[in-house]
Amino acid sequence: MKKNLQWKVILSLVVIGGAIILAYPFNDKKIKRGLDLKGGIHLVLQVITDDSINMETDQEVSRLEELLKKNAITFQKVTKEGLGRIAVQGTLADEEGKTRDMFDQYSRDWDYSFTGDRANLTLKPLVVQSLRDQSVSQSKETIDNRINTYGVAEPLIQRQGADKIVVELPGVDDPERVKELIKVTAVLEWKLVKAGPAADEATLLQATNGLVPDDAEILRGDPKRGQGGFYLVNKVAVVTGKDLRTIRRTSDEWNNPAVSFTLNSDGGARFEQVTGDNIGKQIAIILDKKVQSAPGIEDKIQRTQGGVIRGRFTPEEADDLVNILKAGALPAGIRYLEERTIGPALGADSVRQGLIAGLVAVLAVMAFMVIFYKLSGLNAVFALLLNVLILFGALAYFKATLTLPGIAGIILAIGMAVDANVLIFERIKEEAALGKGVMSSISQGFSRAFTAIFDSNLTTIISAVFLFQFGTGPIRGYAVTLTVSLVANLFTAVFVSHLLFDLTVKKTAKKLSI
Repeated sequence: MKKNLQWKVILSLVVIGGAIILAYPFNDKKIKRGLDLKGGIHLVLQVITDDSINMETDQEVSRLEELLKKNAITFQKVTKEGLGRIAVQGTLADEEGKTRDMFDQYSRDWDYSFTGDRANLTLKPLVVQSLRDQSVSQSKETIDNRINTYGVAEPLIQRQGADKIVVELPGVDDPERVKELIKVTAVLEWKLVKAGPAADEATLLQATNGLVPDDAEILRGDPKRGQGGFYLVNKVAVVTGKDLRTIRRTSDEWNNPAVSFTLNSDGGARFEQVTGDNIGKQIAIILDKKVQSAPGIEDKIQRTQGGVIRGRFTPEEADDLVNILKAGALPAGIRYLEERTIGPALGADSVRQGLIAGLVAVLAVMAFMVIFYKLSGLNAVFALLLNVLILFGALAYFKATLTLPGIAGIILAIGMAVDANVLIFERIKEEAALGKGVMSSISQGFSRAFTAIFDSNLTTIISAVFLFQFGTGPIRGYAVTLTVSLVANLFTAVFVSHLLFDLTVKKTAKKLSI
């Protein structure tokens, strides 16, 4: 065997051996199945980006009040007029220049104007767009973190359009738990209780003549936690979820599931001071504006002690609370636009039908090639089987997910692989018809067919790259299998097939039979 054939044989054997090692055994551990093959849930979420604008507006109201006082500027009140709009009422005409200077220095994200004794501020359009975009990006990242802690294999979490997020979770058997895990905003706060619990708001506000104090708000208890009724709590939180240092699942003194936490240095110092100054009062633990529990403060809680959140949790609920608090709060609310649940039975049926379609396609193509091209057809069949083997080896190596459209991509690639062999064989026929020798016909046939094969494969791969970039889960699966198959096709149809011809002709063929 000549040296130029030896290295080709060695390379081919290495590729075949590597593909077998990577692909075997063919199971879920090697090649994961997608949502349509394994079952699971498909969700389309909409981020309520107005929430981020409202939050920015509320923060600016508080900030302006402090700045106006700090700069000794006369005003009556600062009010939120709507989404991204603020009014400063009761300003003095002779202090307008001083107020403008303050706005220019500290409120550069806001446009402002003066009308009489009133200053109007409007959030700049570019800032509004930036906040909306940021809220969607942060929501996607937070959801991604939560799903990863839940342990879903190969989840797809992808942004779609301006304010939508697509979530696909294969193999999920408890969709409601996952939906709750995704949707909960997870804003955790500790606030001092002024009054409550009470059966209704009227009873709650008896001591304040039916009015809610300016520094307080009314919150409802979470009935699931045994904290029904209404509470009057301080508007300003003592500490929040941002002050958490560690959080984990634990058990309370009655051996019920609970969540323990410790605070960072700043949060711990505030917590120690407030609990020391308010012994005998209640402090509410609030998650997403619902009171989870409201224990009494029996003693000062040292900054290094931390605490425990109780609330009739199941073990799963305690784990979920730990996970969402570790992942962080969502910057905006979430609305479900679409939900699709695919059962495992439907997934198994899809697998069966996909495999049947693939096998029928492969067998039909093999039969055609052998009948029409005889021994050369066997060459094409071997190259085709090697193409499929390399594909599954590559899917296993890259930990790609196989989907039903992905199987369709494999079938299409099989057709293109056969098309490449047909082009080569027909070119060899043409060269042989011109009276050229066997080796010359084979060499010229492969050489002249290569350009057409390369062009057709390259243009299809470019299309698949765009499908992968802009498509969702199943479409991406189609793009991956199609791309890998076409790259493998360039190796099998051109390199391996040519090698087989060279080895066969050198040993047995004296006459070309195609």
